[in-house]
Amino acid sequence: MPVEQKTANRNLPLINEQIRFPQIRVIDTDGAQLGIMAPRDALQLAQEKEMDLVLVGDNKELPVCRVMDYDKWKYQQSKKIGKSRPTVLKEVKMSYNIAEHDYQVRVAQSERFLKGGDKVKTTILLKGREIQHIDLAEARLKQMSVDLQEVADLEQPPKREGNRMTMLLSPKTSKKKR
Repeated sequence: MPVEQKTANRNLPLINEQIRFPQIRVIDTDGAQLGIMAPRDALQLAQEKEMDLVLVGDNKELPVCRVMDYDKWKYQQSKKIGKSRPTVLKEVKMSYNIAEHDYQVRVAQSERFLKGGDKVKTTILLKGREIQHIDLAEARLKQMSVDLQEVADLEQPPKREGNRMTMLLSPKTSKKKR
């Protein structure tokens, strides 16, 4: 049993009595250095403040420990992990001869998806004789990319795939100008 428990906690830092080094550098809750001391002295200092002693830097010469509320820190880390979500591909379908109001609804829908961090695949399906008007479908997709240029980057320009024309937009990335 002890082996399984050890491998399960491999990613967690050492805390309190688990820290077994002859000397450690101690940092206070506000970031001030308290100096180099024995782990038992640092643990006693942390317990006086009703906090935990956590190993934050495992330097071979001198390990660094911090006095902090470990449970609170662990909770904040789990919240950070929960906030990050994978990018999803959303699809918006329309016709090349879509009414103006319906087109504006598709643009608003795409903008909402992009602001939410998702990619948008815009598809125009050409049925029957509509295949003759591939240039109109391409013009409609280009117009949509222009309408969304403030919130989207064009990842894949309009491209024909059989009887459909597709375009891929991704959320605008903030580039730092130098």
